[in-house]
Amino acid sequence: MSHEGAPAGHGHGGGGGHDHGVSRDADRRYLSLALALLVTYLVLEVVVAVLSGSLALLSDAAHMLTDAAAIALALVALTLAGRPAQGRWTFGLQRSEILSGLLNGVTLLVLGAVLAVEAVRRLLDPPPVAGGPVLAVALAGVVVNLVAAWLIAKANRTSLNVEGAYRHIVTDLYGFIGTAVAAVVILLTGWTRADAIASLVVVALMLHAGWALVRQAGEILLEAAPVGTDLDGIRAHLLELDHVVDVHDLHVWTVTSSLPALSAHVVVEDGCYRDGHAPQLLDRALECLAGHFDVEHSTLQLEPAEHLAHEVLGRH
Repeated sequence: MSHEGAPAGHGHGGGGGHDHGVSRDADRRYLSLALALLVTYLVLEVVVAVLSGSLALLSDAAHMLTDAAAIALALVALTLAGRPAQGRWTFGLQRSEILSGLLNGVTLLVLGAVLAVEAVRRLLDPPPVAGGPVLAVALAGVVVNLVAAWLIAKANRTSLNVEGAYRHIVTDLYGFIGTAVAAVVILLTGWTRADAIASLVVVALMLHAGWALVRQAGEILLEAAPVGTDLDGIRAHLLELDHVVDVHDLHVWTVTSSLPALSAHVVVEDGCYRDGHAPQLLDRALECLAGHFDVEHSTLQLEPAEHLAHEVLGRH
């Protein structure tokens, strides 16, 4: 915001660094292929889980259902995020990708808690489990999830949206490996509690992945500075520019994955306004932010030194 009597310069780095049109098309293709693969396998797994009485297999099926839902949600978010900015949505709907990542994390946490309760119940009172069918389906699940993980890994995983779908798949892959081990134990020893223990391993993985997604999405929605951002370094670089007297009200946040944004008040010598040097100084400041810190969306308010006395509130 400009204050009366204090000229302000606003600059927004442009460039093509955040033009994800082609990337989103590729991401959509990879996610669609993975979704088709998972849905096909999911139907088979549910049938075998019910017939065999395996909770581990049923928990894997439930997790695979959330995988399919996560990928479908990611596809919707990709479509929304690709819409241009208009009206009140000055950044477009790019943060829909963050909401997708958050929802994926929450579903992992909720489903993990539900399965944990059932796994403990079956650990105390184990029902009969047919190890053969469980082993066959689990091994097939390992292959399916390896292919799905490979497809999604080819997409842009710097997007929390895509990363959320990927973590669902990888967690499910580990779950199938655990289920296969449990099935072997049941076949060799008849110890059916191995099925419930495998379920608890899957639950632990789900809770770990879910919490990581919720934490990352929460940091972005609460507008914390991106991890690794050197605020002191940014301020120091700006202060090194000729004629810059002070930098305050410095804020860095993330609009959506791979799109950091920055705003700051930059106090410059009064002479910059008298000799018309302020626009050139603004250009150098923006080049500094884009070149040293990869922040291409910046808004800087230039203030003359004489205005510094009026900046009482909001100083950082």
